[in-house]
Amino acid sequence: MTKSRLLIVHVQRGFVNDKTRHVPDRVAALQESFDAVIITRFYNPQKSLHRKLIGEAGFAVGAAAGQLAFTPRADARICDVPTYGVDTPFIEELRTDTAPRVHLCGIATETAVLAAAIALFSAGIEPVVLGHACGSDQSLALHDAALQILKRAIGARQVIGS
Repeated sequence: MTKSRLLIVHVQRGFVNDKTRHVPDRVAALQESFDAVIITRFYNPQKSLHRKLIGEAGFAVGAAAGQLAFTPRADARICDVPTYGVDTPFIEELRTDTAPRVHLCGIATETAVLAAAIALFSAGIEPVVLGHACGSDQSLALHDAALQILKRAIGARQVIGS
């Protein structure tokens, strides 16, 4: 039997603002619609490129900004990641699982969600982006642009609820 999977990307207190305040409640509600829930939680190591190239100094391990902005369901798997989206071991685990498709949502559409969706697509795992449960902490224009780029990159039918 194929399990339905939801990947919730970087829905953390430090990314929630007036542009993304809708996301935590939407992802919390979505959890019960899937057989399995996987959550990524971004952390920012001292010598990361996020610090060096982008100037992002927040999200140190244990910082309040890194705490989830919603309550994960009891059986959710939480993966701490030092980058956008998902890493290679995570992708390899999904490949060996019975999940030919993964639904995604989260913050920020233009970086972390986009990176995760393209990584899944490149690995042969079908991504479905739930646009209504995504947001950009920078601007609605970046969120909308990312959804358009995703429609081109992974297929228009793979981006729903936008």
